[in-house]
Amino acid sequence: MRDFQFDRSERAPYPLRILLMLAVTVLFATAGMTVWAGRGRAGSNGRGGDRHDRDGRNSYHHDDDRDEGHERHAYAIGLWGDLPYSDTQALVGVPNLIADMNAHDLAFTVHDGDLKAGNSIAGSVTPTTCSDALYTQALHNYFDALRAPAIFTPGDNDWTDCDRPSNGGFNSLERLDHERKLFFSTPFSLGQHKIRQHVQVPPLCLGVSGNVPCVENRRWTVEGVTYATLNIQGSCNNLCDTAPDSSEYAARNAADIAWMQQTFDEAKERHSAAIMLISQADPGFNQDSSQAGPLRNPQTLAETDGLPDGFQQFLVALRDEVVAFRRPVAYVHGDSHYFRVDKPFLDSLGRRLENFTRVETFGDNTFKNDPASDINNVHWLKVFVDAHSREVFSYQPQIVPANRVAVPAPYSSFALHDRQGPEAGRVRACHGASFIIQIILLSPPKRRPCAKADRQESTFPPLTS
Repeated sequence: MRDFQFDRSERAPYPLRILLMLAVTVLFATAGMTVWAGRGRAGSNGRGGDRHDRDGRNSYHHDDDRDEGHERHAYAIGLWGDLPYSDTQALVGVPNLIADMNAHDLAFTVHDGDLKAGNSIAGSVTPTTCSDALYTQALHNYFDALRAPAIFTPGDNDWTDCDRPSNGGFNSLERLDHERKLFFSTPFSLGQHKIRQHVQVPPLCLGVSGNVPCVENRRWTVEGVTYATLNIQGSCNNLCDTAPDSSEYAARNAADIAWMQQTFDEAKERHSAAIMLISQADPGFNQDSSQAGPLRNPQTLAETDGLPDGFQQFLVALRDEVVAFRRPVAYVHGDSHYFRVDKPFLDSLGRRLENFTRVETFGDNTFKNDPASDINNVHWLKVFVDAHSREVFSYQPQIVPANRVAVPAPYSSFALHDRQGPEAGRVRACHGASFIIQIILLSPPKRRPCAKADRQESTFPPLTS
């Protein structure tokens, strides 16, 4: 082992080394049994019990159908969205982000919509109109590259805004039909590992040919927490912009409200500790213009900025459910491109709803004067979920080391005890071997034996398609 250079004259006496070796052996045997037992328990929780599809390539995790009576384990999930918005983000930033997510042990990930910028980019080498290539890029280069189950909910840039001339002048409903066929044709999530989800199958939404199932609306439960996606869009929820469609909005809005209410009903029936809803749109919660969302009276929830209001009915119904549920409710969205976790929802008397949290994921914020800096905002949010804790959700923004441009990443991308995934295995093995040798020889190495492994682990190379 060339990396280890010890002075043999400094070794401990032979009998002492034998005793130390025996002690270390017992210690590691005990640790190994503990890890083995933990994996056995994991096989019986909501993320275990995989089954393989017919060709054996994908393992499917079942939706957790158990109630409050079983032991609920803590876990983590990853949230991202409004990406990519440029060539740099598509070719560098997002692959870096995916590699970073894959280095963490996540129960699943969710992209909250917008696979492209609001308008196409002249001279772009990646798809920036609403052509089929846009959706194929997202499926094969991004979602298929995620090890954990990957969930997606559409964004306005994916379909409602596709009728803009700059985006190719497509029929918006035809583009939504295409997304439904490509991303939502089965009851399973995307990603290398998949979870089975409940699907809104009644034909309540509109497609080019008429009423169709709202298959993009999904619901699943993991370890006592219920999740749901809702097709709620920016651009006034399809009531403004190039070719507003009030009929489409009315049908989908009614379907979204029904799906949201059914989610609360199911969560109550399951005795879920909390609910998380994920959609694209920032519906706006108050009169604060700095928050970039629609302006509305926080008590009546009526929009006050003169634009068509595509959200009031949903927000009124949501507020009633949040108050009645009493337990934590998180509403995750993108749209405004500003990362935040806050509590903006008020009741009809102007009192803050203490059990409601709004979560907005990192957004595009491209730098037109410095395209190389477009990766500056390509990051994700890690959410720790523990049904036994009072607030259930805790939030930790993940700044992707390879996407830092203003302030370089420190030497080690994150502490050794936080490292997860196969990329971290060689680092732990190296440090473990070094530790054992130092104990046995009672002598530190002349130089850092794991520097090379640390450097390799702290770099997340782009994924290749």
